[in-house]
Amino acid sequence: MLKKILLLLAFFLLSLSIQAQQQVLIPMDASQTNHLKAYGVVFNHITDGYPVKWLLNYRGGSFLVNIDSDIVRKSRLRNVSLETVSDSKAASILQEVERPGSNTSVVNLEKAPKIAVYTPDQALPWDDAVTLALTYAEVEYDKIWDVEVLEGKLKEYDWLHLHHEDFTGQFGKFWASYNRVPWYITQVRQMEAMAKELGYSKVSEQKKAVARTIKEYVGNGGFLFAMCSGTDTFDIALAAEGIDIAPSQFDGDAVDANAQDNLDYSKTLAFEDFNVIIDPYQYEHADIDVPVQIREIDRSLDFFTLFEFSAKWDPVPTMLTQNHVSSVKGFYGQTTAFRKEKVKSSVVILAESPGRNQVKYIHSNYGQGTWTFYAGHDPEDYTHRVNDPPTDLDLHPNSPGYRLILNNILFPAAKKKKKKT
Repeated sequence: MLKKILLLLAFFLLSLSIQAQQQVLIPMDASQTNHLKAYGVVFNHITDGYPVKWLLNYRGGSFLVNIDSDIVRKSRLRNVSLETVSDSKAASILQEVERPGSNTSVVNLEKAPKIAVYTPDQALPWDDAVTLALTYAEVEYDKIWDVEVLEGKLKEYDWLHLHHEDFTGQFGKFWASYNRVPWYITQVRQMEAMAKELGYSKVSEQKKAVARTIKEYVGNGGFLFAMCSGTDTFDIALAAEGIDIAPSQFDGDAVDANAQDNLDYSKTLAFEDFNVIIDPYQYEHADIDVPVQIREIDRSLDFFTLFEFSAKWDPVPTMLTQNHVSSVKGFYGQTTAFRKEKVKSSVVILAESPGRNQVKYIHSNYGQGTWTFYAGHDPEDYTHRVNDPPTDLDLHPNSPGYRLILNNILFPAAKKKKKKT
């Protein structure tokens, strides 16, 4: 009996020894069965206090972690592919990735950011691609709205996403098509009541104050991510501080006579020299966006290309563009793409449509923080319209377009990594 116990103990200790000499590689190339769930597994592993190595440009931006029964179990439950590798194999991979002549690098992910999504309480997860992605990847986030922003709650969060908002206070410029539809009327009344409760004379002034507060949050070290109209209307609102650019249909009074001439582009993050569109019948806020009638491209040819950056010298843009493909299929939104000539020269272009002067994905620093803008509404719903059915991400677990969203929730975890000199 004693001999049997000793044998079992020896086997147990041997198992622990073998496990201690193994690591887990979560591949992010074409072999991965569920890229989107993989981000959630990694994010939650970091949240639980475990470090993760992000292998930039190695097999699509794979992850390497010490073996742990919890991450193995969670990966298998979520149909996330993983490979068990020995310590010696892991060391060989790291040596290959850190080789001076290769455009690969290792980034240590240490502390997961606390996430907030700027969105109204009544919004459902599928109303916005980012909340849909976070929900599908099983990443926790809090919802905040104008009241919380203006009360100073942003300081409680590291990373903020802007729901496809209209920061100009023109209610998405849906007036021409939906001004008699109940949901639009209800939304306008709710917004006007909130503005009054917060002490603002009209919604446009409240939204501009929110935009300025969010900009200050970024300057103080926050990470900002926005898609669709949450990108260009944010900058328009900043440039139009103290200027009425909303037609009477939206705020009850006339546009300032010299509104265009008085815009201050020095206050914006991403765009400059744009012209605001004050026609309430036109479904555009400014000439930053590339509208449908100008794009005129066959859907089968609509792609944008990710730029390649130096993994060792430019780790942040490299992290933001990690993918298993270099070309991503295009998709529309109220803001579909940015005109290249309207993008400030200080901005890093992460992806654009070749030969069409259209930018899809941009990034830069502001103060102590960073911001990233991604044009379009839903990477897997080409022409998303009001009342379209929700996107089922179980049908798109390897979506390259959605991967770009989820890259953004991981790179703040590497904030403390020093840039090589």
